[in-house]
Amino acid sequence: MKLLNSFGPNPRMVRMFLCEKDIQLKVVEHDILAAENRGEDYAKKNPGQQFPALELDDGFIIAETVVMCEYLEDRYPTPSLIGTSSIERAEARMWNRRIELKITENMYSGFRFGEGLEMFKDRMRCLPEAADGLKASAQDGLKWFDEQISGKEFICGDRITLGDLVLYCCVDFAAGVGQPVDGSLKNLTQWFARMESRPSAEASLHPGSSKLGMRG
Repeated sequence: MKLLNSFGPNPRMVRMFLCEKDIQLKVVEHDILAAENRGEDYAKKNPGQQFPALELDDGFIIAETVVMCEYLEDRYPTPSLIGTSSIERAEARMWNRRIELKITENMYSGFRFGEGLEMFKDRMRCLPEAADGLKASAQDGLKWFDEQISGKEFICGDRITLGDLVLYCCVDFAAGVGQPVDGSLKNLTQWFARMESRPSAEASLHPGSSKLGMRG
């Protein structure tokens, strides 16, 4: 099995997941800044044209970050980052979906249509007029998360789950591209510090992060 890898917060999330579970995979590097994911060869493998992806030994491609992590959890169940029972898995998936809908999708689109417009304008339909509203919606979502994390170590209580990784990698990236965290959100700030202190946070950063000046 190979990880088709690149710079970026979404590939970083999968790398962080691998680090947390101590899974070692062969990594095949790709240049997302040069739009390698939009090329014909890669599109034949992954018509979604995004990184990362898993290439299995038989050549089958699994894409979409959460689906990739679900597959890896099935293959390598310990330590669990989704759940060991039906209710634990449902709780983790519920919170991750809320995080995606309320925060991360808005943050990423706000970046693509704003600071990242030059990079994305020829790769997808961009709506620059929507950037400010999407960023504001993401900030609303962070305020909501600040309330939800009150009194808890992680979003599902005392166990770290996929949603924590999804949000951490997004917020860490977005803070460096025009969407900083409001310092008055104390619960969120403390949660972020707990995530940042985990060895997987540093280990999952792409080698190109320093050169690019972005956390991905």
